[in-house]
Amino acid sequence: MTTGHGDGPRAAGPASDAVFPRRAATLDEVARRAGVSRSVASRAMNNVRNVSAAKREAVALAARELGYVPNSTARALATKRVGSVVLAVSHDDPAMFGDPFFSQVLAGVAAALDRSELDLTLLLASSERGQARLERLLRSRGSDGVMLMALRRDDPLNRIVAATDLPVVLGGRPFEGDARWYVDVDNLGGGRLAAEHLLASGRRRLATITGPLDLQASVARSRGFADALAARGLPADQVEEADFTYDGGYRAMTRLLAAHPDTDGVFAASDNMASGALRALRAAGRRVPEDVAVVGFDDLDVARHTEPELTTVGQPIRGLGREMATMLARLIEGDTPTPIILPTHLVVRGSAPGGT
Repeated sequence: MTTGHGDGPRAAGPASDAVFPRRAATLDEVARRAGVSRSVASRAMNNVRNVSAAKREAVALAARELGYVPNSTARALATKRVGSVVLAVSHDDPAMFGDPFFSQVLAGVAAALDRSELDLTLLLASSERGQARLERLLRSRGSDGVMLMALRRDDPLNRIVAATDLPVVLGGRPFEGDARWYVDVDNLGGGRLAAEHLLASGRRRLATITGPLDLQASVARSRGFADALAARGLPADQVEEADFTYDGGYRAMTRLLAAHPDTDGVFAASDNMASGALRALRAAGRRVPEDVAVVGFDDLDVARHTEPELTTVGQPIRGLGREMATMLARLIEGDTPTPIILPTHLVVRGSAPGGT
């Protein structure tokens, strides 16, 4: 008790630091004070790149004002990384990396990772050997995160990555309504654009050459095309499945002409297949676009070197790779980005002129 004189023992009041030490500031509070996200505050405190000088200064000031002291254990765990990520592709042919589509995806991935100082490991993982290698890599924590491309329905890679707690980003929307992180393009809208353009130019007997129908992109492009025809009361029953290659497009177009010789418009779900279709039409004596109009998908360089030049649905291929890698880097840093759907657009050239 107090004596009423200044020389007696003092009672420790409820606000006394001796009895109730001040609670340590948290990183969340530092982030709020600095006006940045928690992940940015974490990167600034750990001297990670890709934080602007202004934000770094704001975080340092907030930390001083709040008396924030980093937890050394948490800090060690936060920075315990190998500095490498994996791009695993559900494919078994090394030649695919020379394909214009995948080379552009890789260029986008590399550009984004260069900014984050993460190295890239490429892995073909459709074979049992490739899948086992990916499992070992993830189990040993030999990577900070994973990007997956060209996943097929019931792909074993889904099971492999489901067993890891590492960040995983998919290139393409998953078949099931999975809430994992992904970057995709508007394949459904792109297929619709192709059909609407052919219809607007007066074509009515339309056919489509799909990609492999165990790939979500192929299914979505085909569905968008069929939806646009159904809106006009037209059937979408002239369909051939191929494999996204030039030879596959040639063979599929040959089969379509044999089964439906009155076809006057074709949507091939990749530029490579559309190029093969053009060759098949020439071999059959069909003029493009006078007899048959052709629309592809991708807007690769090959589209500007066909005869005639190829009308196509453009997609941001390099942007797909860049956004995948950026999303993965953000996840590694503790951010929570949302899935991304990139837009498609129509590029009109000589193989299917006119329309809107």
